[in-house]
Amino acid sequence: MKKIFSLILGIILSAQIAAFASCFDKTISKSNVNKSAVSVLIKDINSGKVIYKLHENQPKMPASTLKLVTAGAAIDTLGYDYEFSTKLYKSTNNDLYLQLAGDPFFTSSNLNNLFKTAKEKNIVEPKTVYIDDYIFDSTIWGEGWQWDDDLNVHMPKFSSYNIDGNILRIIINPTQPGSPAEIKTAKFYPVTFMNLVTTGTSDNVWIKRNNNISPDIINLEGTVSKQMLRHIPINNLKRYFKLRLDDAIRSAKIDYYGKYPQMKLPASNVYLVDETNHSILKVIQAVLKDSNNLAAESLFKAAGAKFVNNTGSLEHSQQMLNSYFNKIGINNSEIRIVDGSGVSKNNLVTAEFMTNFLVKIGHDELFVNTLPTPGEGTLKERMLYFKDNLRAKTGTLSDVSAIAGYITARSGKKYAFDIMINDPKSNSQEKKSLEEYILRDIYSNY
Repeated sequence: MKKIFSLILGIILSAQIAAFASCFDKTISKSNVNKSAVSVLIKDINSGKVIYKLHENQPKMPASTLKLVTAGAAIDTLGYDYEFSTKLYKSTNNDLYLQLAGDPFFTSSNLNNLFKTAKEKNIVEPKTVYIDDYIFDSTIWGEGWQWDDDLNVHMPKFSSYNIDGNILRIIINPTQPGSPAEIKTAKFYPVTFMNLVTTGTSDNVWIKRNNNISPDIINLEGTVSKQMLRHIPINNLKRYFKLRLDDAIRSAKIDYYGKYPQMKLPASNVYLVDETNHSILKVIQAVLKDSNNLAAESLFKAAGAKFVNNTGSLEHSQQMLNSYFNKIGINNSEIRIVDGSGVSKNNLVTAEFMTNFLVKIGHDELFVNTLPTPGEGTLKERMLYFKDNLRAKTGTLSDVSAIAGYITARSGKKYAFDIMINDPKSNSQEKKSLEEYILRDIYSNY
């Protein structure tokens, strides 16, 4: 009798699952998105049971949802107590060593404070000021990043020399009506402006740069009626950093006019003058909640550096990832990860891989609670229907929209999900609407 009852129950449950799967299929079919371009996997986070799948083993570009994976691996490697610590040392030979950390939140103000402390400790005439930049390698642009995104302020170059977000602020001031506007940088940096901006009655300015001719010639055109601030990624990070180092030394009234040779910090005969620290928690929040690409790439490289106890590089970060996947028992043979942010179109993952990862890391409440809920971060204007029942990371590239994370249904059950849409024929809003309707199906029916 028990066997018959179990059989009947199994048939009922199978029928329910098929009915719910049908609702997902109808939702996707009614959208303007090509079904073949959609990958979905939804799992019960407690049982691991799959409630819906579609093209779950088909590799697709994850866009910024990849930050879930690279940040999770970096946290496992670095630990929640890790800090990006930029330090200034003095040697017994009266040399100064500035040890860089690749800190994505390091600023000119931080640099000024380090040398202000040096002056307060009566360090006024150092023999040489060295820079230890060995935390990261010299690669400053992600593999597969698009050349025409080089003026995208959300995709700055990244290196050991991170400072001021690696962004140059440009100030555009109106003059007399019909006359050329005045253009200058907020901080000195040697660029040439080809100024075609005139003073008018509207504010509309375009910025262009031709890297094939000269990356430090900036073309501006349009009109301006009131002061306007524009931002562009810094082309030469090392040059900009050293200019800010000049400023910090002059501001502290330290007597030094030499160059800044690269030199690894000696193991002995040095003592700490001062340091600036930013916690990994601040960086993780920027990565997961605000989708900050500079923070993601810096975190990814820092984890690679820690893993090999040497200079951070893409190769070392990939070694770190492989070790992490082995540790948590996830097969990564069918995916490819080439950066920490998901910006590269060379990244390929499957919905099965992403959802398996989410199930594995779902026990880490600090990680999960860092993800934005509707009304926060990249979900500030999205998914408001779900209130606090959703925590998710979004991803957007040209022709790509994705979302992955956790949703608690009306029933109280919690699900991990991944939705990736790689479709050039539908627009961004159509993709994002489909994502929301799929999540509504989970929330209402499960």
